Amino acid sequence: MTGFSVFSRLQVSQTLRKLQPQRCTQMTNRGLPHFAQGKVVKGFGRGSKELGIPTANFDEDVVGNLPEETEPGVYFGFAQIENGPIYKMVMSVGWNPFYKNTKKSMETYIIHKFDEDFYGKILKVVMLGYLRSEKDFKSVEDLIQAINNDVLEAQTKLDEEQFAKYKCDHFFTS
Repeated sequence: MTGFSVFSRLQVSQTLRKLQPQRCTQMTNRGLPHFAQGKVVKGFGRGSKELGIPTANFDEDVVGNLPEETEPGVYFGFAQIENGPIYKMVMSVGWNPFYKNTKKSMETYIIHKFDEDFYGKILKVVMLGYLRSEKDFKSVEDLIQAINNDVLEAQTKLDEEQFAKYKCDHFFTS
């Protein structure tokens, strides 16, 4: 018999894991989906000023309630401010190695142009997928390019049925 091989299930499983892309968006790990809400607080002030990418930040209590298995990195999902419209979002969770932060944060970039800040307002998010791990960058320009790539990928992913259905979740209407 040619072209026939027998492999143990373990070998096949390990081989498949090695072939799995790094930019995995499976919800079976990392505590996803994860729903969070809290008041928007002032962050480090770099998002809009330095990067041109304003973020809404959660306070330490919300960050502290992340599931244990939530790995630092960039996530995508949906966000809502004060029972308003629901928008696509990307969120950085962790310490932002480029800035060498010592405090873990959840920084949400809502993919929409707002005319005003919303400090003190209630932000609701559902984290649905994982885009990439945190990493350091050689320049601010490289960081901005990575964020823009994250936004493009998130916009595409969030149109998929498995994720788009969360836009109508009871979490956002209650």
